[in-house]
Amino acid sequence: MENLILEYIGTKKNEITSEWMEKMRSRTDERALRLVSDDMFERTSGEFVELMISNLKESKEEFNNRLTDFAEKVVRLGWPLHFVIEGLQTFSKILWEGMLRQGEVHEGNQMDVIYAFDRWLSPLQNEVVDNYSRTWERTVSLQKIALQELSAPLIPVFDGITVMPLVGTIDTERAKQIMENLLTGVVKHRSEVVLIDITGVPVVDTMVAHHIIQAAEAVRLVGAKCMLCGIRPEIAQTIVNLGINLNQFTTQNTLKKGIETALEMTNCKIVKVEGAN
Repeated sequence: MENLILEYIGTKKNEITSEWMEKMRSRTDERALRLVSDDMFERTSGEFVELMISNLKESKEEFNNRLTDFAEKVVRLGWPLHFVIEGLQTFSKILWEGMLRQGEVHEGNQMDVIYAFDRWLSPLQNEVVDNYSRTWERTVSLQKIALQELSAPLIPVFDGITVMPLVGTIDTERAKQIMENLLTGVVKHRSEVVLIDITGVPVVDTMVAHHIIQAAEAVRLVGAKCMLCGIRPEIAQTIVNLGINLNQFTTQNTLKKGIETALEMTNCKIVKVEGAN
């Protein structure tokens, strides 16, 4: 029965692909389609149909390689999993109805064809879901690592002076990244003063303050001084209300003032040269 299905697909592949694309365009979320051009959608749809066929005629290894490549591609394109699953269901429905119209399925073989469809499509759906999920998890994991690396950069601005601008919420995991980057960067850049700029941190609560104090203490232990910059009035009020003690390091309300103070602490200053543009 699998050969019957394969032969029918082989003779009607273009028609099946066209009907599948038309139905998927009408059913899917427009946001998924806006992510790719018409040409890319058509090519990917063709690859999807070839993937369906390959499970019937190729070896397990060849099919898995094709499936892995396809899963990586649709994840990059932003196709959600439900779109892919609906594609499988739509394809099988188009195929079944077409075979009925052509008389390929009749009373004499109907149950055998149904069983053949199940043997073909059930494992295929499981393989697609598993492969898509693993690809998505790997993609998210790589993105998370990249974001962590960018979430707490230590930037040298002058000899002996480095700045760590923080943006967004600080949780325990990110606090560990901040601590690691601080200690590594202080030694690497031979920093004398480190400015932690919290202008982009929306909320400073007890936990956030605790992490910052720990970071400042760690910086002090490796021979550098730490300064906290970007303390807005509402943040200052919160710190006072929570009774958080920040006496162990210098604070400034802006990064500009922080850099000016850091220059004084390192016995440096910016001098305007007469006649310079």
